[in-house]
Parts: sequence; structure tokens; C-alpha cells
Amino acid sequence: MASSSTVQGLDSAIDAIRSENPSLETLSFYQLRDSDTSCFRDTEKSLNINIPELRKNDDSFLNILQVLNENTTLKSLDFNRVRWSIHEVKELCNVVKRSSSLKRLSFQQSYLNSDGVKMLADMLRKNSVVKELSFSDSAIGPTGACAIASALKINECLEELQIWEDSIGSKGAEELAKMIEANSSLRRLILLDMQSIAAYPLVSATLGRNRNLELQVWNRESKEKNAKVVELIPSNKVLRIYRIDTSGSYRIACALARNNTIENMDISGNHINSKCAQEFRRVLQENRTLKHLNMSNTGMSDKGVSYIAAALFSNHTLQSLQLERNPMGGEGIDRLLCPLSRFKPGQPQANTSLKSLSIGGPQNKMGSSGVNALVQMISTNQSLLKFAINDDRSMGAADFIKILVALQRNAALKSLSLKGCKGVAGDAVLEAIMDTLQVNPWLEEIDLNGTPLQASGKTDLVHQRLGQNANAEPQIDFLEDMAMTVPKTARVFLCGQEFAGKTTLCNSILQSFARAKIPSVDQIKTLVNPVEPITRTQGIKIKVLEDDDTRISIWDLAGQHEFHAFHDLMFPGRGSPSFFLIICSLFRKPDNRQPKQHQELEEDIVYWLRFIVSNSRRAESFLTHVTVVFTHIDKTSESSELYLSAVQCVYRLRDRFSGFVELSPTVYTVDARSSGSVNKVAHHVQQTAKTILERVPKIYQVCDDLRLLLFKWKSEHSNKPVMRWEEFAQLCQTKVPALRIQSRYDDPQKVEERRRAIACSLHKAGEIIYFQELDFIIVNCEWFCEEVLGRLVRLNSRSQSTLDPQQRGFTTRKELEVILRESLQGSVPGFGPRIFENVHPSDLVSMMMKLELCYEQDPGNHNSKLFIPAILEEGRYKPQTWQLGGSGYIYTGRHFECDDSNHTFLTPGFFPRLQVHLYNKILGSGNRQSATYKLEKNLISIVINGIDIRVELAGEMGYYIDILACSSQDLNETLKVLNQVVVESILRLCASYAGCQGVLLVQGILRPQCVHDLVPPRYRKGQFVLVEYLKQELLSVPADSIYNYQHTWSAVAEGRSFILGAGFDYARDLLGEEEFRDVLQRRYHDLYRLAVELDVPSANDIPDSQGARNDDDDEEENEDGSVSPTVAGIAKGVEKVLERLKIIERDLQDIKQEIQGLRYYEHNLLMELHRKLNNLINFSVQLEERKVPHMFYFVRGDSGFAKRLVTDIVSGMTALQLHLLCEYRRELHVVDGQLGCNLMKVDNRTVQSILPYLNGFMKMLTFALKVGAHVVAGMGEMIPDLSREVAKLAESSFLSGAGDAAIHHIAETTTRALTVRSGNVNYRSRYVNYRPLDVTQFRAAQQWLVDFLKSQRCLNGKAIVEKFGLWRVRYTDDGQIAWICHRHKEYGIRINEVIELPID
Repeated sequence: MASSSTVQGLDSAIDAIRSENPSLETLSFYQLRDSDTSCFRDTEKSLNINIPELRKNDDSFLNILQVLNENTTLKSLDFNRVRWSIHEVKELCNVVKRSSSLKRLSFQQSYLNSDGVKMLADMLRKNSVVKELSFSDSAIGPTGACAIASALKINECLEELQIWEDSIGSKGAEELAKMIEANSSLRRLILLDMQSIAAYPLVSATLGRNRNLELQVWNRESKEKNAKVVELIPSNKVLRIYRIDTSGSYRIACALARNNTIENMDISGNHINSKCAQEFRRVLQENRTLKHLNMSNTGMSDKGVSYIAAALFSNHTLQSLQLERNPMGGEGIDRLLCPLSRFKPGQPQANTSLKSLSIGGPQNKMGSSGVNALVQMISTNQSLLKFAINDDRSMGAADFIKILVALQRNAALKSLSLKGCKGVAGDAVLEAIMDTLQVNPWLEEIDLNGTPLQASGKTDLVHQRLGQNANAEPQIDFLEDMAMTVPKTARVFLCGQEFAGKTTLCNSILQSFARAKIPSVDQIKTLVNPVEPITRTQGIKIKVLEDDDTRISIWDLAGQHEFHAFHDLMFPGRGSPSFFLIICSLFRKPDNRQPKQHQELEEDIVYWLRFIVSNSRRAESFLTHVTVVFTHIDKTSESSELYLSAVQCVYRLRDRFSGFVELSPTVYTVDARSSGSVNKVAHHVQQTAKTILERVPKIYQVCDDLRLLLFKWKSEHSNKPVMRWEEFAQLCQTKVPALRIQSRYDDPQKVEERRRAIACSLHKAGEIIYFQELDFIIVNCEWFCEEVLGRLVRLNSRSQSTLDPQQRGFTTRKELEVILRESLQGSVPGFGPRIFENVHPSDLVSMMMKLELCYEQDPGNHNSKLFIPAILEEGRYKPQTWQLGGSGYIYTGRHFECDDSNHTFLTPGFFPRLQVHLYNKILGSGNRQSATYKLEKNLISIVINGIDIRVELAGEMGYYIDILACSSQDLNETLKVLNQVVVESILRLCASYAGCQGVLLVQGILRPQCVHDLVPPRYRKGQFVLVEYLKQELLSVPADSIYNYQHTWSAVAEGRSFILGAGFDYARDLLGEEEFRDVLQRRYHDLYRLAVELDVPSANDIPDSQGARNDDDDEEENEDGSVSPTVAGIAKGVEKVLERLKIIERDLQDIKQEIQGLRYYEHNLLMELHRKLNNLINFSVQLEERKVPHMFYFVRGDSGFAKRLVTDIVSGMTALQLHLLCEYRRELHVVDGQLGCNLMKVDNRTVQSILPYLNGFMKMLTFALKVGAHVVAGMGEMIPDLSREVAKLAESSFLSGAGDAAIHHIAETTTRALTVRSGNVNYRSRYVNYRPLDVTQFRAAQQWLVDFLKSQRCLNGKAIVEKFGLWRVRYTDDGQIAWICHRHKEYGIRINEVIELPID
């Protein structure tokens, strides 16, 4: 502890210094005027020494300094009021040089002349121990500061420098600044100077060099008061400037622009003129780390604020900006908020990084321009989280109400401060706040302190509502509980070829409705014989008619073929309230009387029926309704042959398309120009619309509410055909409670999904056009369908015909924007010049690209040409050649066709979108690969990774696509590229909403010779084999024939000349390794299922030949080793084969080895199975001494092998046939030409007797025949899965009596068997409760067979030979009896295997 004892005299002081017990760490010197040298301890580790002021002949201080050289523990030296001589300074430097522990030197009011400071500086250059150096009122001046700075440029040890109350001047400050630039070890610098100007170079150097230096600069304002000028705290990355002039701001701004350490800067309270603000604009433009800036109370005017606002356009790091208490006006506010606002839908917000902004103050003068700017910013900003308008005196209650109403459309702001604003007063403002909080759940805080509203005590309601928003529970999916309603809008599509009279009919229908509502005499006269305009619809025209509370929109589809590529974009989805009228003219041209032939009429109708089916996903509960209307009946009569032929055509097509569409049985014939003639059609449209609206699924009530809101919005914004998605979302938030985010805890993503679901529903209803790939909604459907799409097609005829063939299909972005701009100013009423504020032509170009209607030739280049495949024209035929080719190339091809080409086809819009889709996948932005890509009307040519790929659309009306490939790679790599690049794209696009949802594509393999020779499509249309068909062929051949199986191709001839001769290819080369392995796996799977279904026990349960048997095995195996006639007993013998099969599946390496193992184990399994089936056949020889066969089955019809096997035997069934199998021990099979016996009716006794036999024996037989179908001739695919069929019998209501128990027992057993799955399973544990077919059940089936044959007088051998073609034989080796066919009988007698028994 401290010892206050005083030591007198020099000797005592020296002894105290030399004494190291306790260790001396701090030594302080005090120079006193009237005092001798003395010392005393302040603490155990500190010592104070008083030295005299007059030391001319006194060397005591010098002696003490010399003694310090002997001390090794001293860490700090303090000198107070010491006047130094040159010798004393020199000795001090020696002390510092020799000390290894001294860390701190402090000089307070200690005079060091210039020579002393220089000596001290020279010592510091080489010192590597001292960490802290402090001068306080020591008169070092600019010269001393320069010397110290010069030394510290070299010193790499000093960490802290303090210079207090020494006027170092600008010169000293500049040298210290240079030192900061060179020195990287200094961590703290504190300066108190008479002039604040000394701070600027220090701050500038620290910021410019990004030094991790704590800097404090103070200024002496008076003798008793110091003021801080600058404070820089690197640990908090904070810079605070308390006093600065114009010159200082320039210098600091220049350094701060390059700084990357400061994040928080406070310059509030300093005067910043416009020039200073201009410098800080550069700071914000260039600095990338500054996050928080406080410029409050700086006196900035509108001009200064404008500079800060300009910087916000390019700054993307600043998060908080405070500009309170600045004399800003409306102009400054307008410019400040400009980068935080959006002025057009879809326009990006310039600054999205700023999260907090504060403005306001008594000097603010908002004005109307400022209020409007505030409203615009709050309603459109998507980034600000905190916004404050504090102490405003210029705005009134009406202004704040506008701001609060705008806040209802803001989904980002969480905190709003209106503290001290005098205009926040009155009930109207309170009501506006409550309404805003009702709509806006994201607002968490409203600061109303100091407002008249708080003074009146009315803010409690606001806080209560904020608390409710904060504590609200996350809402469950409220769509589940929403009210449902019948839809009130329906669409009718008018389809037909050009000049069919669709537009005229549409106008007449509208007039018919109008005439019914307004029976004016003048209107009636004008409607009797209207003039038919021969015009051609461009795109799709939409007309709307109202019928009570039902709204019917008529979509008139252009008949010209070039428009068909765009029609399927507008087709309704499944369950949509819509129907179709197919308009067909009875005459070829509207201006002549040349009737169409019967075939022409049918082709017209079939085309549109297939078009409708191909674009409609089938729903069994709701088929698309179609009505056929024949026009130009005025040129013929309903009794004419033409009319009757047309009606009969519709009736035939009604049967043909049954199950695909609901084709109306009523055929309408009209004169489209006559309103009276059209009345029936109009009435049909009216009634059909109401019927369909009742049949389709109900919709949410919110859909109908939103439809009315959109109608109102469209009427209020007649010059806006497009609504941005954020506008739609805001409409939902403010006007539709069911689609509103109620609480800040609601999941915005879920609400967004609900809104998009509702938008999709409105799209299906034809109210809007919306695709999820786009961020806007088209509310004026007629404008888009007629003006936009129509002008796109007209681009074809306007400019494409004059282009070079290589440039056809291409157009510039500028030209396309001109076309779309014309569409924006088209004939749709209500469009004014301000339409471009809402939608720009470039938006429509982006929409077309997202919808895959076009693509950029050079993605990412704004000047790139655009390619629109849909406007390509058919070119002249030219010889087709491969771009690659030669020796060593392989050729392969794939074929995709509609599974049902009679009812579906690939619509005209599918292939153009596929052309764009493939381009985007291969060469699109972000997916650029080294590939070439060329397009023609029905061709895509790609060269990628050494593979030349051709994708061709072919077939009548394009119902199939061929993929041809010439490759330098091997077959497997080529097929992999084809699947990844082309096949996946075709299948995905076909299943998408923009594809052909009603089309199912099946895959085939093209003949390689066709691919090699590039045979035209008309010749190769039959030169393919379906993949599944080829696989089934491989599954039906013996295992040893799979590898070398060849598929045979037929010849192709035209007249007497052959295009292609007959040939063959190996199936393994056609399929490829992956598909070929799939065939082998399926073969293995069949073997595996056979073993599993036969209840194979585990290996540990099989008794060896020497060991004892388990008790469970007594039931399956007899004492003499023979197999018990049960399913489990028969299956037991194949377990070892199954185990070997599993080993083969794990260890096989290549295809040939797999086939070899498959062949071996399949043979063993089948031979073992046949052997044990033979034992079962010969079981109980005493039963009628095998006078009748035992292997029987049932079929329907006259030809047993040509019909399906009967497995669902139920009481009351009739017209069945019983057949018998050949029981040859190595090859069970169906006997060709067997007559069989008729079973007229199935009774309960029959069911009870033979159903267990079918479930047990026949189930086992089914799987045996499935696996070895090549052995059992004649069965093939006739055999179903018996276990699944028998399981259904348990639910049959036809069974009664004793048969019920047996059926339920069998069904239960079957159900347990079906639970076994492929893989590693414990078979024994799965079948612990398995009850196999016992002897009694087998005897019952055999006895039933004997009784049945007796009733058919077919019990003797002669009758069996006549009806079943079976002869009774005995095997010579074991004496067993069997019934076999003539072929096997002759073969067995020839090899002395069997002897024929006499025929009874």
C-alpha cells in the first residue's frame, strides 16, 4: 500500500530509486521554487521526487537521471514544471535508450528548448520501447512538433501521442499529418491547440490513409473552457466534427471520399454552405462504406439539399440520413425525395439502400410542392423503414391526412415520427391514422409526442391499435373459410377458318341482345338486312354483352393460319367457364356460290376440334362444350344435299370425339348478316353460358369482388391498358380485406401466392391477361389480343418478304418497339398521349421474350436483333445435308408423336415456342455454350459438343417431331445430350400452360439409316419403333437372345422404286445402354416378384441335408422328401436361386455379364418351378388315378388363347370357357386350337370350390408365365395380375353362403402378399401369418373339375383328346402320369421319355 513517509536528501532519493523491493514502476519529478531535493512514495510502485528550481551549481537532478540507468523496472517517467538543460536532456535520452522497460514519457509545463526537443526526437527515431509520449504546455511549438513528427515517421513503436496546450500551428499540424501518412503503429493522437485549423490536416491524413487511429482535436476557447473540434473513434467507426469551416470541409471531404473505415459521420451544428454541400455530394458518390450521416442544423438551403439529393442517385451504401432543422423549402424537399420515389409503374427506385430519413424543423417551408413530394415518396417507396417529420410548423391537418392516406399504400415503413408537428391535430387526422393502421399492418411505431393530438389525450387509441397489430396472431389460411359463389362471367370462343363469317356473326349476336333489350323500330329496321363487311380479323377481337347478372365475353379468333400460333396463349384452362362455337362456311368463298365438298367441311371442323382438345387438359367431370354453326345458309336451303351432308358430318364427329369434348347435338345454320337468323344462336349462347356457369367449380367470392374493382379501375384509368403488379397488390391491400396482410406477422409470401392465384383465376375467366413470368397485368384484353398480337403478325407481310432468306424472322428491337408503340396508340378507344407513362414498348418486348415468343440474337445487348419464329414463312425446298459427318460418326434419332393423333396434334404455336425455348436453354443469357443455332419454318438445327442435331416438325398438321443426330461421340453420350438438351425441353414445354396440355407425347426410335440419309419425313413416317414396344419385345424373348435381338425394318418404296430397303438393327444399339439396362432390371424385377410372391423363407430357415428340420417345415415337406402341394412348399425350393440372383444384381459389371447371369438364373428358377409344379400336378395319384388333367383355366369367348384370362369368378357369371394346359414337365403351355368346354353359369358351389385354387395355384402360375412367357406359348399379355383381381372379390356383393368365408380368407392372404416390396426385406417376417393353399382346398378344386367334365360327358380319354388335344402318358423314369399335347407326346415317345396309355 501507499507509504507517505518522506525521505530527506539526495542520497535517500538515490537509494529509493536503486531499491527494487518493492519494484518501482512510476517516477514523477516536480520542480519547486524553494525546495531542496527530496522524495516520498505515493504508492508502493510509484515515487515522487521534488527538485529545486535553481540548479546552476546543483547536480542532484543530473545524478538522479544517471542513477536511473541502473533501474530495470521503471515503466513511466513524469516531468512536471521542469526546466531542462541540454545536459539533462542528453542524460534523459541515455536513460531512455538503455531502458528496456520504460513505456511512457510525460512532460507537463516542462520547458524543452528547440535543441532539447531535437535531441529527444533523435532518440525516438531509434527507440523501440516507449509506447506513450505526452507534451502538455511545454512550448514545443511548430519546430518541436516538426521534429517529433519527423522522428515518428521512422519510429515503429510509439502508439500514443498527446500534445496539450502547445500551439503547433498549421505547419506543425501539416508535419504531423505527413507523419500519420507514413506511420502505421500510432493508435492514438490527442491535440489541444489554440487554433482549430490544426485539426483539418490531421483528420484528412487519417481518413485518406484509412489509419486505425483514434483522433481527438480540441480548441481553447477561453482560459477556462476547451471545446472539442474533431473526434474520430476507429473502434466504433465514428467521425464527429463539432467545429469546421469551409476550408476544412473541403479537405475532409476529399479524404472521406476515399476512406473505407468510417461508417458513421456526425457533422450536425456546423454551417454548411452550398459549396460545402457540393463537396459532400462527391463524398456520397464515391464513398462505399459510409452508412449513417447526420447533417442536422447545418443551415443548408434548397441548393445545398439538392446536391445531397443528387448524390443519393448513385450512392448505394448510405442507410441513415438526418437533415432536421435546416431551412429547406418545397423545392429542396422535392429534390431530396426524388431518388426515393417512383413516378411510373415499373420504374425502378433510384435509391433503395437508405433506410432512415429525418427532416423537419421550425424553419422548414414545405409548400404544396413539398407535400406532393412527400405523398409521392411515401406511396411508392419500397425501402425506407424509418421516416421522421419533426417540429414542422408549415403543414396543416389536410396535408398530414394526405400523407397518412399515402401511407396506406406503403408496405415497407415501420416507424413514422411526427413529433412536435403542429398540424397533427383534430379528429380528421386521428381518423386518418386509424384508417391507415387498419390497412397497413407493417407500421410498428408512430411518434406523436409534442403534437396537439397528444395534448388532447387522443393518442391512446393509436397506441392501442398499434398494440393490436403487434400482438396479432399469424392468420391461418383464410381462403379455406372464404365464401364461395357461382362464377358470373363466361367466355365463348368463335373459331373457324378465314371468311367463315365469325366477325359478322359476333356483331349480329350483339345486336340481337341489344334488340331484345331496346326494341326500337329504327334499330329493328337496321338489323333486318345489315351489310356484311368482308373484313379479316387481326388477332382476337373481344366483345362483351351483359345478360342480367351474367357477363359473356365473345372472343373472335382470327381465321388466318398465321394467327393460329398465338391463339393457344389465350385458351382457357381446365374448369374455366368457357365454350366454343366452330363457325364453318358452307361455301368456299363468301362472294361466290361454290359449295364445299363433304371432305372440306369435315377437315375444317376436325382441325378446330383437334385444336381445342390439344389445348385443353382433359377432366372427366367436365368436358369442353362445342357447338358447330354453319354460315351462308342464305345461299342454299335446309333441304339441300349440302345441308344434310354437313349435319351428318357433325353427327359422325360427335361420336368420334366422344369423351374428348361435349359436341352439341344441335347444328345451327344461319345467315350471319341477319339478326333474325342469328336469334337461335344468340339464345343458345345465352343458355349455354348459364348452364356452364352452374356446372363449373365455384369460385371464391373475392374473385367476383376483385373483378368489379378492376372494372372500376379500368374506367378510371382508360388510358392504361396495363396494371403493374405492385399496383394490383396495393389494390388488394387497400380494397380487398381477404387479400390483405392483416398483421406484420402474416407471411407476405403466402399472401402474395393467394393474390397470384386470384389473378390466375381472373385470367381463366378472361377478365385479365396474366402470366406469372410477368410483373404486370393486362387489363385491356382487346388491346393486347387485337392490337399487339395482330400487329406482330402483320410484321410478317410488311417487312419479311423483302429480306434476305438468312435474315427472315429477325427484326430490330427499335422496329418492334415502333410497331408496339403504334399498337399503344391504336384503335382502342380512350388511349391518350400519356399512355406511355404506364407502359413502355420495351415492356412489351420483355413480355414477348418471357412468353418465349421471341429471343435476342445476342442476349444482354440492347441493340441485338430479335428473332420471332412465328412469323417465319415456308421456304423453298432445298437438299438437306449434315453440317458434320464422315467416317467414325454415329447416327441416331428419336421420334415424338401424339399418343392419340386422331384427336390431338401439336398446335401451330408449339414449335415456334420450342424454337425460342431451346435457344434460351442453349445460348440464352447465363447459359452460353459453344454451339451454333439455326432456324427455319419447321426446323431447328443445332451443333453442340461435336453433335449435329436436327429437330423437325412433320406430319399432317404437325402431329410428330423427329430428332435426328449425327455425332462424333459414342452413342450413350449422344443420347445423354439429346435427352438433356432437346427431349426434356419438348416434354416440359408440352406440359406447360403455353404448350399443348391435352397432348400426350410418346417416344419412338428412328431407323438409323433414315437419319444417316436424311430421308424426307414423308418416307420415314413409318420407320420408327416405340420405345416401350421394343422393350416389351425384349422382355418376351429368352434371356440368351436379349443381347443379340434385332429389330427388323420394312422397306420403303414409292411406286416401283425403293427409297429404303428392308433391314435390321440391334435393339441394344437402338435403345442405348441406359434403356437397355432398364430392360434387364425389369427382367430381374419379374424374377424377384415371383420369388417374393411365392413366400420365400430366409436362408437360415432352410434345413440342410444332414440337419434336423424345423417344425414349421412339416407342413411343406413330407417324410419321403417330396414337396407338399402348397404355394409355400413349392416356393421353398427356389430360395437359393433368389439369393444367387441378389448377388448377381450387386456384382454384375457389364451388360453381357448381366445377360449371362440373367439367363442362368432364369433357367434354373423356371426349371425348379416347373419341376415342383409337376410334383403338384401328380399329387395324389389315387385321385381318379389321374384319369383327367388337373391344370385348368377360364377364358371368355371361343378362342382361348386369344382372349383374356378370367380371374374374377363370381356367382352369376355366364359364357365362360374351360381350357386345360399341357402338363409336360419342362414346358407348361396353352394348346393351340383347343376347343374347350363351355361353362354356362357360375353358381355358389363353383365359386367355393375353385376360388382358392385360382388364388393360390393360378397366382403362382401367373408369375411363372410372366417371367417365362417364351416358354408358355399363347398366354402372353393375356395374363393379368391375379392377386390384385382376386383381392377385389372380397368386396363383391354377388357372393353368398359358404363361399364368403373362403373369399375373405383368400383376399386377406393376397393383401398381405401385396405388401411385400422390392429391396432388402425379411421375407419370413412378412409371412409369419401366411396360410397357404392346403390339401383340402386343392382336392375341392380337382373334384369340381372331375364333376364338371362328367357333366360335359368328357371324362374318358377319347373325349379329352377331342376337346382339349391332350393325351394321357406315363413317364418312364418315375412312373408319374401326365396329360400332354400331341407334339410333346411324339417327342417324348421318340426319346423314350414317356409311353402313351390306352384311351378309355
